[in-house]
Amino acid sequence: MSPSANGTPFFLPAERAQGLANYPHARIVPASQKTLHVSGTSSRRGDGTYAGCTTDDAGKHTLNIKEQTKAVLENIDTIIKGATNGAAGIESVVDATIFLTDMKDYGGMNEEWNKVFPDKTKAPARTCVQVAALPNVRLNVEIKCTALYTEIS
Repeated sequence: MSPSANGTPFFLPAERAQGLANYPHARIVPASQKTLHVSGTSSRRGDGTYAGCTTDDAGKHTLNIKEQTKAVLENIDTIIKGATNGAAGIESVVDATIFLTDMKDYGGMNEEWNKVFPDKTKAPARTCVQVAALPNVRLNVEIKCTALYTEIS
């Protein structure tokens, strides 16, 4: 398989267990690329509000996993583009760890993930775990990742 912006994918043979969403079993990184480690990122906006969170008059929060996941992936894309002066974006993510507060949200998170990474041969390696809590009750997903890039001369 030919490499993409985030290296070359590796897949186990078809008779072995396959991923439940669009991601390879591993990615092989070319030595010529630089590595960018992106801290855990949420759906928080610059104004302090949270995409995918509505709060009623009683202060109860309703969280939408699809809206939050979409916003998290957009925030990661913005971080990577900023940190690399536009040399890379979300397509350069080689590995991601997804933190969910409830695995019931796994399907909705995967739907948004698969929109950003529709081709599993170009998607990052990935792990998804359930955590007891995230830093704010308005969050139900956080993603940390590693991206690759080549400096623009």
